[in-house]
Amino acid sequence: MDVSQNLTEIKANIEAACQKNNRNPEDVTIIAVTKYVTIERTKEAINAGLLNLGENRQEGFIEKYNHFGKTVSWHFIGSLQTRKVKDIIDKVDYIHSLDRLSLAKEINKRASTVMDCFVQVNVSGEESKHGIQPENVMQFIEEISEYTNIRIVGLMTMAPHSDDKALLHKVFSELRELRDKVKQRNYRHAPCNYLSMGMSNDYEVAIMEGATHIRIGSKLVGENM
Repeated sequence: MDVSQNLTEIKANIEAACQKNNRNPEDVTIIAVTKYVTIERTKEAINAGLLNLGENRQEGFIEKYNHFGKTVSWHFIGSLQTRKVKDIIDKVDYIHSLDRLSLAKEINKRASTVMDCFVQVNVSGEESKHGIQPENVMQFIEEISEYTNIRIVGLMTMAPHSDDKALLHKVFSELRELRDKVKQRNYRHAPCNYLSMGMSNDYEVAIMEGATHIRIGSKLVGENM
């Protein structure tokens, strides 16, 4: 399973999805989710040109960060415990899982520069998923305005693991519509230009609904490799 070959196939799928909605493929950032793979496999991904890497556990991230440092952009995509913020802050470039005020407070306290964050939204309403309920997002973003070390660059969601394309379109379009409402407010601390949505099984649908950042693991770098 060659990362370069996988990347070629994924880029072709991205291009096809973009053509359906008159989008520029260059507006889609591929985040290679390296959380299940070794240092060697991660190196292979970097050599293939993947310079945005996603990790979801503090321990795994620190191990890879110590090896690769700032040669890539690091995206923390997993649920982040407040007590572990101090271990990753100023090392990661983006946090995709801001979902509560206590976490925002800790990020703001620990960061030495402005931290780019995505607000995680539980669009599907699944109990197994983290994230703020859609109807509470605007208030949450307003409350964050006092934290000067946080910039809300976008919204993030995880769709149900389903083959129901209509359901996937519904979830992703709801996040896009919510993002558009935030943008219309012209918050200085929340430009909210981005949409982090879509994974290995549903990224093409996410792109058709406006995804700017897709998080791909198994179909790109594999698992346990």
